[in-house]
Amino acid sequence: MTTRTYVFIGSYAEENGPGLYACSYDGQTGSLTVLDQASGLSNPTFLVPNADAGTIYAITELKDEEGKRSGAAAAFRFDPKAERLQQLNLEATTPGTTCHIELDRTRRLALTSSYHGGMLGVSPVLEDGRIGPAVQVHRHEGASVLPVQSQSRVHSAVVDRYNRYAIVSDLGLDKLFVYKIDAAEKSLSLHSETSVAPGSGPRHFVFHPQLPYGYGINELNGTINVYAFDADAGRLSVVQTIATLPEGYEGSNACADIHLSPDGKFLYGSNRGHDSLAVYRVGSEDGRLTLVQHAPTLGGHPRNFAVSPDGRFVLVANRDSHHIVTFARDAESGKLRPAGIELEVSRPICLRFAAFA
Repeated sequence: MTTRTYVFIGSYAEENGPGLYACSYDGQTGSLTVLDQASGLSNPTFLVPNADAGTIYAITELKDEEGKRSGAAAAFRFDPKAERLQQLNLEATTPGTTCHIELDRTRRLALTSSYHGGMLGVSPVLEDGRIGPAVQVHRHEGASVLPVQSQSRVHSAVVDRYNRYAIVSDLGLDKLFVYKIDAAEKSLSLHSETSVAPGSGPRHFVFHPQLPYGYGINELNGTINVYAFDADAGRLSVVQTIATLPEGYEGSNACADIHLSPDGKFLYGSNRGHDSLAVYRVGSEDGRLTLVQHAPTLGGHPRNFAVSPDGRFVLVANRDSHHIVTFARDAESGKLRPAGIELEVSRPICLRFAAFA
């Protein structure tokens, strides 16, 4: 069966305008072409595809009778023959607005992270692809040292390769929480936690595809932590901390996203303010990082970015300059260079590759 690779884009948007986009992807040039777009959602910023089921899930917002905003998720069907999006349903997730969504490995649980509410939501994915009513909401309590850390700020949840644990990054508490997954019971339970340097602000996390390590980018102090991950015990421990900014840089900055190359040899992290991707070589045995490059993103406020499945290109969503820039990636050095290709999109936030049959 022939498959084709697509890119899905989430953005900041009003309900009366488009916010979710389906794009064709040219694997030879790294260019995108918008095929369809969905309106009617408030800020569908982050999304996750399930290509096997032909579905896409995007966070969005709802308002109660008093006008208070809360978290929600929308489910879409994507038809690769017609190349069109069809909304299946919209369901509340957490009492606070959300900033991230991920699926577990069974594709039957959706995990949503609430930055403003300090919560992790768990929602079932139903047999027909719709999002079901939330079955759990885990609320974190506490604070850390900076004004923005006056409460919990849950920013993301990432599932390990065995579907045993989810790593939850809490920017407000300077902690990574490890939750144990019970897929059969559709539930998560707190298993362990790891504290990082005060004022770090953990934001996003990624597991290495082969080595027993994970990598977390810290929004507030411009660093990346390398973690040893004990998959049996379900515990993380910091083994290295490295800066995302060039030595001597004194401007404002906030880190955002983090990804590995498909072969696990290089790591990339985004700087908003310095407006760059920091590029690192990954140690083949100890997982430690060595700086390779700071690649300008050719736009303002790079949020999420994505490495193509074959590792040839990196696509960067520059929110404030309203475009997505394609970079060619050198597989041997890990370095990036502009491919001369851009796509104009209003306030893009999230990019996700998916191959649909």
